Amino acid sequence: MASGILGQSSITAASTWTSVYTVPTAKVATFNIGIVNLSTSTAIIRIALAANTSPLDSQMIEYDFNLAGNDVFERGGLVMQAAQKVVVQTSSLSPNISVIVTGYEE
Repeated sequence: MASGILGQSSITAASTWTSVYTVPTAKVATFNIGIVNLSTSTAIIRIALAANTSPLDSQMIEYDFNLAGNDVFERGGLVMQAAQKVVVQTSSLSPNISVIVTGYEE
C-alpha cells in the first residue's frame, strides 16, 4: 500500500490539462490536494477527477477558482477508484503553479 506523496507536478503552461496522479489498477485512493501559486499574480484554477486528461464538466471539483498570488489552496478527504486521474489546469498568462497529491492507496 503506497502512502505519502502520490503525485506532484509543476504547471507552467496555461490552458493545458496536467495529469498529477492516476490511481493504480485494482486500487482505491484516499487523498488530499495542495496547490501553491508561486507567482505574485492571481491564478485561475480548475481541478477535475476524471477518466482522462480531457475532463467532462460533471468531473470538475473546482472551476475557475481565483488563487491569489503566493497563496495556497487545499482540498482533503477525496476518494477515487482505479484508473481515475487528478487533472489540473490554470488559465493564467504566466503560470507558476505547484500541485501535490498526498494520501494512501488500498
